[in-house]
Amino acid sequence: MRVLHFYKTYYPDSWGGIEQVIRQMCVGTSRLGVHNEVLTLTRNGGPELMDIEGHSVHRVRLDFEIASNAVSVASIRKLAALAKNADVIHYHFPWPFMDMAHFMARVKKPSVVTYHSDIVRQKTLLRVYTPLKRRFLKDVDSIVATSPNYLASSPVLRRYENKVTTIPFGLDKSTYPEPRPEIMEKWRARMGERFFLFVGVLRYYKGLHILLDAVARNGYPVAIVGAGPIEQELKERAKRLGVLDKVQFLGALDEEDKIALLKLCYAMAFPSHLRSEAFGISLLEGAMYGKPMISSEIGTGTTYINIDQDTGLVVPPSDVDAFDKAMRVLWENPQLAADMGRRAEQRYWSLFTAGKMAEDYAQLYRSLLARRAR
Repeated sequence: MRVLHFYKTYYPDSWGGIEQVIRQMCVGTSRLGVHNEVLTLTRNGGPELMDIEGHSVHRVRLDFEIASNAVSVASIRKLAALAKNADVIHYHFPWPFMDMAHFMARVKKPSVVTYHSDIVRQKTLLRVYTPLKRRFLKDVDSIVATSPNYLASSPVLRRYENKVTTIPFGLDKSTYPEPRPEIMEKWRARMGERFFLFVGVLRYYKGLHILLDAVARNGYPVAIVGAGPIEQELKERAKRLGVLDKVQFLGALDEEDKIALLKLCYAMAFPSHLRSEAFGISLLEGAMYGKPMISSEIGTGTTYINIDQDTGLVVPPSDVDAFDKAMRVLWENPQLAADMGRRAEQRYWSLFTAGKMAEDYAQLYRSLLARRAR
């Protein structure tokens, strides 16, 4: 079976949560006999065809972006050409240009959409885009919600409930490198024995201003791993709050350094406060490494990963008082934190492995082909 994934960004150009999910899908389903290809855009040039962990990555030039909507005329022709040899086309939503490309390339193969997130911020453009979005979601054969929480809280998904399947994201811990002892020692010496950790792209919906305000009250050490469009804004806020001695902005790190920090940290601080945070891959990475978590109730997959009072603490969004209190509860109760971390890891192994996700997607692909054959 041949599956073609289509999304605007992928390795090696970008290393965000959606890219990690597509990677885990490709690696996991390839072990079940699926031949995966990824069609993506690049602003960095380089080879048009790459092999990444056994799947082919086709890269076409990005022409321009409007409100995060990446556009590439060449990708339409490439999608049409690659679709001819694919059995299933796997789209990753949201990306408005993708919807248009689907129709312009005249894709007629069985199709599935992983619905990563509602469109939250671009209200004006959303009104213009809605007719195309509805036509696209009506045309595809299957839509995948990434958690039961998101299906229940998304009016878009509920509109197409008869074709929605829920498949949570999963990670394969064996694909994460084991940090060398010297790397572990480097970060232990720099961060100390106990610290909170945030990992992610520094975007508006990550709620890091809430975390900084909480640290201004409690003074606990925090490591922030990642880069992004609001990085400088956050550093200036930290300076105004007087917490630059407590909060370390570490920038984008390679996998070995990131995993060392995941293993060393005391707990995960994940203050995302808007629905643009539809799941939380780095939150799931924390669970995978047995860490207690603090997250906000925003009606998405974050509260499917982190169960309040079980695997961590869940607080109201944009509530600095509550986030500060949650940090204090974990910090002052090491046994409680350890027990929550242990249950978080157990929940990962039960629900969120890449193997389980791959099996569910492979079954969905087979059912789409069987349905089309009938």
